Amino acid sequence: MATAVQLNTNIKLNFKQITDLAKQLPKKEKAKLASILEEEAEPIKTKAEIINDIKEALEEVKLYKAGKIKLRSLDEFLDEI
Repeated sequence: MATAVQLNTNIKLNFKQITDLAKQLPKKEKAKLASILEEEAEPIKTKAEIINDIKEALEEVKLYKAGKIKLRSLDEFLDEI
C-alpha cells in the first residue's frame, strides 16, 4: 500500500525546469496537467479581432482629438488594473 506524503514548499523553478518535470509525468498525469493549463489560458485573438481592436482605438483617438470624448488619466487607468 502506497503512502501519500504532502510536501508544501516554496521552490522557484524556471520554465525549462517546469517543462522537464512535466515530461517525467506519466501519460495520464500529463493529460490532466495539459487540461488544467488549457482551462486557465487566455483565449488567443484572431487577426480580425486584433485589427478591429486597433480600428476602435484609432476611432477613440479621433474622437478625443475632436474634443468629443475625454480619455482616462494614467492614475485612473492604473487604479482600474
